[in-house]
Amino acid sequence: MRKPCCDHNKHDMNKGAWSKEEDRKLINYVISHGEGCWATIPQAAGLLRCSKSCRKRWLNYLKRGNFAEDEQDLIIRLHALLGNRWSLIAGRLPGRTANEIKNYWNSHLKKKLENMGIDPNNHRIPQGISFLQGTKSEAEIEQLHSSDINSGSNCDQESSSSTRPADNLTMETSFPTHLPKQ
Repeated sequence: MRKPCCDHNKHDMNKGAWSKEEDRKLINYVISHGEGCWATIPQAAGLLRCSKSCRKRWLNYLKRGNFAEDEQDLIIRLHALLGNRWSLIAGRLPGRTANEIKNYWNSHLKKKLENMGIDPNNHRIPQGISFLQGTKSEAEIEQLHSSDINSGSNCDQESSSSTRPADNLTMETSFPTHLPKQ
């Protein structure tokens, strides 16, 4: 039978969020001594953490480093296109795992979109909120679009197509993706 991941009294262990000091201790120890035997690292590094917690913290957060701004943008764009298909999104980000991307989405990027007033589930701005002064609502755009089609107006290529204006946008379009280019 396998030995428990830690021999310490469970009541003396820190649980929950890691502090910057704990991160620093773990990083310094692993850099100077290597990954080695995870069962001995918490005590040797001076951490009151379970060995499994130290291993997970190192492998999932500290070893790879923070997500760059371009990686964050790519994750947001791919999530808008693919939804919660984390393995497909991870395939576009070399060196990142699906679980790492999912955790980063749920802990950081979802909140970032919510703070911008964008629904993280469908990547749309809720009704009644607009980013740009004078921007028409999606209903107004749809109404204008359908009136152009019904009247046979051929003012430009986009208004004469049978799709909504947002359907003509590509992944390279900046957020919010559901508004037409002006």
